[in-house]
Amino acid sequence: MAQPGTVYLVGAGPGDPGLLTLRGLECLRRADLVLYDGLANPLLLAHTAAHAERTARAADPAGRTLHQREINRRLIAAARAGKTVVRLKGGDPFIFGRGSEEAAALAEAGIPFEVVPGVTAAIAAGEYAGIALTHRELSSAVAFVTGHEDQGKAAPAVDYAQLARFKGTLVFYMGLHRLEHVVGSLLDEGKPPDVPACVISRATTPLQRTVSAPLGELVAAVRAAELRPPSLIVVGEVVRQRERIAWFEQRPLFGMRIGITRAETQAAETIARCLELGAQPVPLPTIEINPPDDPAAVDAALDRINSFDWIVFTSANGVAGLLGRLWERGEDARRLAAARIAAIGPATAEALERFRLRADLVPKSFRSESLAESLASHVAGKRVLWARANRGRDVLPRALDAAGAILEQVTVYRSDDVAEFPAAARRALEEGEVDWIGLSSPSIARALARLLPEMARARLGKSLRLASISPVTTAAAHDAGLPIAAEAREFTWEGIFAAIEAESK
Repeated sequence: MAQPGTVYLVGAGPGDPGLLTLRGLECLRRADLVLYDGLANPLLLAHTAAHAERTARAADPAGRTLHQREINRRLIAAARAGKTVVRLKGGDPFIFGRGSEEAAALAEAGIPFEVVPGVTAAIAAGEYAGIALTHRELSSAVAFVTGHEDQGKAAPAVDYAQLARFKGTLVFYMGLHRLEHVVGSLLDEGKPPDVPACVISRATTPLQRTVSAPLGELVAAVRAAELRPPSLIVVGEVVRQRERIAWFEQRPLFGMRIGITRAETQAAETIARCLELGAQPVPLPTIEINPPDDPAAVDAALDRINSFDWIVFTSANGVAGLLGRLWERGEDARRLAAARIAAIGPATAEALERFRLRADLVPKSFRSESLAESLASHVAGKRVLWARANRGRDVLPRALDAAGAILEQVTVYRSDDVAEFPAAARRALEEGEVDWIGLSSPSIARALARLLPEMARARLGKSLRLASISPVTTAAAHDAGLPIAAEAREFTWEGIFAAIEAESK
């Protein structure tokens, strides 16, 4: 038989994709197959090129379910086929999960496996809600308790009488749907009704909500707030800390759901920044970046690269398209020694820096008009190469021609509209799970107008608003029939986020 592959039981953490461990990241990067459960953040799949499947013991949005024995069978079969398999589990694999059952099945089948611990939900939820579960003055012990026992047990294992007498912090996992039972059992066994308590819903995500109340009032407060699972119940004096040290929910865009319209292959940094600001990124790729139709034209330009006085880049994609091809040919930045370099803005300048090049000219305003104006006094009689996309505005060539430049344009990448949104993106739009959409170019604005479902279009300007990166993009959006609620002052995604924050105050 072929040598079996290894299965990695990886803790994905409680929701924030930044809480994945370095070892978990390594495993995702080497995986051939990823089976992820419903509590693992799908954004983590950006770290793997593996085939990924969602496993749901409860019904997923399509109504599908997968029993634990079938998950075990899939792990064993894939490993026997020689694949490296990651079983990506929410929180920690062994804390109120079935990771130990999966490990036992793998051991019995003779499959090599490794358990990669994850940040468990109780610790992360408490800290993101501003609650230290232990505190030298308030609590010297913490107990993790399931709020949902296996119905097949002969007798309940949770002893509420002992828990009611416990002097430390109580944390109940998976207890929202049995909140009345948990609270009622504690009160019946003598837990004082004025003990501080809270329920933390969707912990560590931008959709986190925390409801605090004395234990005797917790059920009514949580029902009024209409919290949703997954959630944890925290009972103890440590809950009082929230009043002073809650931090996560204070982020400037906390709780907002923002559509990121960049190409899927380029959205990672924008998604990460969205999360840092407290917002929930919703990938809505409207375009895709592809190689040029005529790569020979790029090679021809590179063959004559030392004949140009200026090389102009108007996007990070242009940098990657031209200089990436230069590297593929076995050459490097020394070939550009004769030319000066212009970049339209800081993002393009940063892309150049990744090739160890510094831009000689970056206009103060990040748009074609400003770049053309800044270049005008430098290019008369000079040979200029513009590394561009297959489509775009003609502002730059007209201005450089007028300034007396000898301009050559080479298409180094294609920006193509996607045929349709991914199913998850379309569902989020149709079900009202997007509050804002950022538009970062005129072509993206036009593409969104074509792709937007009618159910979402009906909400434009109301519960769904659009933020534009620049006046040019705003004009393109208006021409396409899209209303703009906010416009960036700085023509970057950071500017889009700032505009959303200002408009939402």
